[in-house]
Amino acid sequence: MNPVAFEIFGISIRWYGILISTGLLLGTILALRESRRIGFNEDDLIDMLLFAVPAAIIGARAYYVIFNWEYYKGDIGKIINIRGGGLAIHGGIIAAVIVAVVFCRVKNLSFWQVADIAAPSIILGQAIGRWGNFINQEAYGTPTDLPWAIIVNGQKVHPTFLYESLWNLGVFIFLVWYRKNRAKVKGEVFLLYLALYSFARFFIEGLRIDSLMLGPIRVAQLVSIILIIISMSIFFIRRKKHI
Repeated sequence: MNPVAFEIFGISIRWYGILISTGLLLGTILALRESRRIGFNEDDLIDMLLFAVPAAIIGARAYYVIFNWEYYKGDIGKIINIRGGGLAIHGGIIAAVIVAVVFCRVKNLSFWQVADIAAPSIILGQAIGRWGNFINQEAYGTPTDLPWAIIVNGQKVHPTFLYESLWNLGVFIFLVWYRKNRAKVKGEVFLLYLALYSFARFFIEGLRIDSLMLGPIRVAQLVSIILIIISMSIFFIRRKKHI
């Protein structure tokens, strides 16, 4: 597919941006519906998103640039040109969480409650956004002869974007069910999101050929392990205190 969907006044509108925007829109609608269901102030949620979404984009870009510094150093134009590609979801999550924590403290809101409202929306957005990688023919894996392989540059490779998208969709369905039927302590849904996403990302990252690296270590795998340990530790600590 052509990565460019259409042009407006000479400006190319890319499918990747359309997919990310679609994920953001659907995620926002879902979060607002959950806010109404539990009686959370929808205006507070929208206000937080106005800060968290731009922060997530900046964080995703900064994370990517930091671990590709040899390519970007000394060139401000390349650093700020996100249309050229280069966003890392882990950087976006970290930045958004920091902004959400600060926002909730200022507004005297429960961060854990807000995080539980947002978690399914985030993973749904990730599931949709990954298809932008397919259109751009990026974030694919190593060569394979499996029947579901895709062809990139004349070679059959693992469709890692598809693996992650399907897993994320499954996690989304599980989190919505868990939030409604099994959650006992605020924060559980968000912590499960971090752990479940990170679990799959660790293995899928091992198949990719474009990983951000820290020496010999794939950064996404390292961050995934850290997030699993932290999120599950907090999950069981909070659950034990509740009991």
